[in-house]
Amino acid sequence: MQALTAAFGLFLLTFAGFALFGNNPLGGEPMARIALGEKPADDKAAAAPAAASEHGASPAPKAATPGEQRTVTIIDGSSGKRQDVAIGGGDAQESSNDKGQERGQGSGEKSESNASPLAIMSGVDARLLERTRYGMIPLATENLKPYMAYAAPADQAKVVKMPVISIVIGGLGVGAAKTTDAIMKLPAAVTLAFTPYGSDPTKLAERARAQRHEILLQIPMEPYDYPDNDPGPQTLLATLGTEQNLDRLLWHLGRMQGYVGIANFMGARFVATDAAMQPIIREASRRGLAYFDDGSAPRSVAPALAQSQALPFAKGDVAIDAVPTAGEVDRALAKLEDIARERGFAVGTASALPVSIERIAAWTKGLEGRGVLLVPLTSVMLKSKSS
Repeated sequence: MQALTAAFGLFLLTFAGFALFGNNPLGGEPMARIALGEKPADDKAAAAPAAASEHGASPAPKAATPGEQRTVTIIDGSSGKRQDVAIGGGDAQESSNDKGQERGQGSGEKSESNASPLAIMSGVDARLLERTRYGMIPLATENLKPYMAYAAPADQAKVVKMPVISIVIGGLGVGAAKTTDAIMKLPAAVTLAFTPYGSDPTKLAERARAQRHEILLQIPMEPYDYPDNDPGPQTLLATLGTEQNLDRLLWHLGRMQGYVGIANFMGARFVATDAAMQPIIREASRRGLAYFDDGSAPRSVAPALAQSQALPFAKGDVAIDAVPTAGEVDRALAKLEDIARERGFAVGTASALPVSIERIAAWTKGLEGRGVLLVPLTSVMLKSKSS
């Protein structure tokens, strides 16, 4: 037993010494070994694969020819950063598309040579898109804007005469099941707001538009308790410069297309900071987008800034599922009706909780019979502007 104890102690001592004093900066990181083929030395070597093929043998792997590029993706194990390295055709080169995903990097400049592959959602007007290194993002033309092009239809004669309500369901795109429930179980007049973080936001957004839902893109913005409460990568921060925040905004805008406008995702501090919000509202206006303020930040400067830019705008009046029980959701919906009857329009916000979807779907069935019309968000924007 003494000998075994001594051997075990020696092993631990050796292991500890190696861990403390060993110089291996890549220890624990994933590694890959890549074999690069060489050009055949002579014509006989070059003819070998053909000869082998004639005799039924499997040819050797094709060697990389001079100037030919092969790309290997390297993922940093600690940060998750992806880097595309071209091998065989010149110096290693980092993909600008991946580089743009680093938080706080980039100047927002467009790169035609390193742009993402063209990816356009079905039903999206290519004239209203601009190609950037972050993908295809909305762009207004002289006669047409995304806000108008992608607005869901509504009976405008009824909109003028009746009190109207819009419901915005937010936080979609991350959970495919709850997003699908919202798309399929709620009336087409309900507006759906997608976050940019889903694994395939384009597919779900296409499905929503196919069901005639109007869609928004939610932009993650800094809350007061950031970073303890972190909305996610590429969050717009009040402490960053204008160019950095605009660059992050473009990253989000390229995640999908076909949306009528953008909305805040969290962001109580950011939306209350005039210097930070001004460039975002101006950029939204320049690109022909609307802006929706979910109403969660009482000190938001978005209403005043939107008005100064003549930007289509709406603000949430009632958080429908702030208390996610059937009784409280029903009471919030009744309050929404009261606001609409008094003012002519109202906007409610909710998440895709099962109880929220169930109660909203049931509530909408008898709404018009009670003298109130459910409409897409853009119809409320138009009515509130005319009011």
